[in-house]
Amino acid sequence: MTNPIGIISMQFVRPFTRADLGLFQHIRDLGFDFVELLVPEREDDLDLEETAKALGDANLDVVLAARVNLKRSIASEDAGCRQGGLDYLNYCVDVASALGARIIGGPLYGEPLVFAGRAPTPWTDEEIRRRAERTIEGLADAAPAAARAGCVFALEALNRFETDIVSTTAQAINVADAVNNPGLGLVLDTFHMNMEERSIADAIRTAGPRVVHFQANENHRGFPGTGHLDWPVIMKALADIGYRGPISLEPFRRNDDRVGLPIAHWRAPREDETGKLTAGLALIRSCLAMAEAAQ
Repeated sequence: MTNPIGIISMQFVRPFTRADLGLFQHIRDLGFDFVELLVPEREDDLDLEETAKALGDANLDVVLAARVNLKRSIASEDAGCRQGGLDYLNYCVDVASALGARIIGGPLYGEPLVFAGRAPTPWTDEEIRRRAERTIEGLADAAPAAARAGCVFALEALNRFETDIVSTTAQAINVADAVNNPGLGLVLDTFHMNMEERSIADAIRTAGPRVVHFQANENHRGFPGTGHLDWPVIMKALADIGYRGPISLEPFRRNDDRVGLPIAHWRAPREDETGKLTAGLALIRSCLAMAEAAQ
């Protein structure tokens, strides 16, 4: 399997600005095929033309990661927040077109829990139904624009502690099938799947051709091979559905277990992680090769 394998920009720095464009060549030198880049929040963070040139100079492809929030939430009861969500998704398409990205991944619906400091709400059945309807309506509005631009939104399910909209692959499938547009597919993240799926491999096979992006993350979001996920079995499931799309790594949990340290928060690297990154990359590549040989 010759899937392109990439690394998220947050592995190195956050926010990613024009001062960090030199990291593209470093990422390529490590052996990665693409960078998963967070959609810039401010126009002065990145000049898109300059960024596209830097990607081309490094011979590096790009996948975008959307960052929705309560003010740009297509699931919100508030009409202004819903419009903010739609406006943001359209902005993501514009950024993707400027950078030559095809995939825009993320939760997309914009209802975070822990990172917004918001506790789960005991919604009534009717409120849950309306939130689901608004999510589907918003994505049905955004997906055609992505398809016309040659892009695809990749809907991500997050674990129950991070959202109360879409937390399982089955829920994500229901949304994608309801929208039924080539501008919307799924991104599966094994970090979240490890918490919510009965079987990661079975969930991958159930999602099938809807999968347009895949995030190979350990159960503790460390470097691949340092946790308990069964990578040969997971990669075999990707081979079973004929998946040839991008696979990104997000091993940004740092080796620091001090009491009181908020593990959920992003932290800058404190050491040279080159060896761990190249070892994790080699592990995923080897498991992909094993999966191919087993077909």
